[in-house]
Amino acid sequence: MFSGVYTALVTPFKNGKVDYESLGKLIEEQFKNGIDGIVPCGTTGECPTLSYEEHESIMEFCVKGAKGKMKVLAGTGSNSTSEAINFTQFAKKIGCDGALLVSPYYNKPTQKGLYLHFKKIADIVDIPIVLYNIAGRTSVNIEPATIAKLFNDCKNIVGVKEASGSLVQMNAIKALVPDIELISGDDALTLPVLSIGGIGVVSVLSNIIPSEVISLVKAFEKGNMDEAKKIHYKLLPFAKSMFIETNPIPIKTAAALLGICMPDLRLPMCEMEETNKAILEKTLKDFGLL
Repeated sequence: MFSGVYTALVTPFKNGKVDYESLGKLIEEQFKNGIDGIVPCGTTGECPTLSYEEHESIMEFCVKGAKGKMKVLAGTGSNSTSEAINFTQFAKKIGCDGALLVSPYYNKPTQKGLYLHFKKIADIVDIPIVLYNIAGRTSVNIEPATIAKLFNDCKNIVGVKEASGSLVQMNAIKALVPDIELISGDDALTLPVLSIGGIGVVSVLSNIIPSEVISLVKAFEKGNMDEAKKIHYKLLPFAKSMFIETNPIPIKTAAALLGICMPDLRLPMCEMEETNKAILEKTLKDFGLL
């Protein structure tokens, strides 16, 4: 359902407001390059700093911009179950193809609490749901057994975006529920995830180099492992440079250097340190982008 390359869109800002002109151009470039889908209002989109109205407006703008030619997997998660339900209901109402639900952050729920949280949303909103596991951000890991129980108990929970960084965990998930859609949440691990049964990636890199990320996945799908490995190792230093500071600081900075959008971030995200910016610029130059 959500196979291939999905771009975790940055949210362009200008003068403190959402820059819809730049966002529209970014969406159009994604389509021109053959991206399978877009993911607005996620980590890369600085969702915690978006107002409720902005969150809904961006989702709706992306649905209209995709024009039915790319899927829209909208970030609708929250550390409030009722708020997550509201966002997910809105995503269904405007025609999103699915909802990406991050595990509740700060609350630090138990595995039972996680199960009840996701199950309630799935029971109330009949839309395909992809769980988003990123313990480094949320302080709680959705354990493989919990993911398996949710997949088995909720017909509309179809996949998991795994950003735990643990291939051991991802193997455990596929062993428990072979039919779940396992999606890489880390550009540096896309090829390893594909090799254990993953179906694609929610990519940060594809904001600026969509064709290269697509080429990696396509090479693997065609069984051309030598080509896939070649692209993987070519992209690896690029992927690492996108996380030399907290995401989305590096990707937003890179996008600005390439004229895609302004470098504006919302506090507590802040301007990149000059030493790291120099490293990022060198990476872009080495890749032939600057």
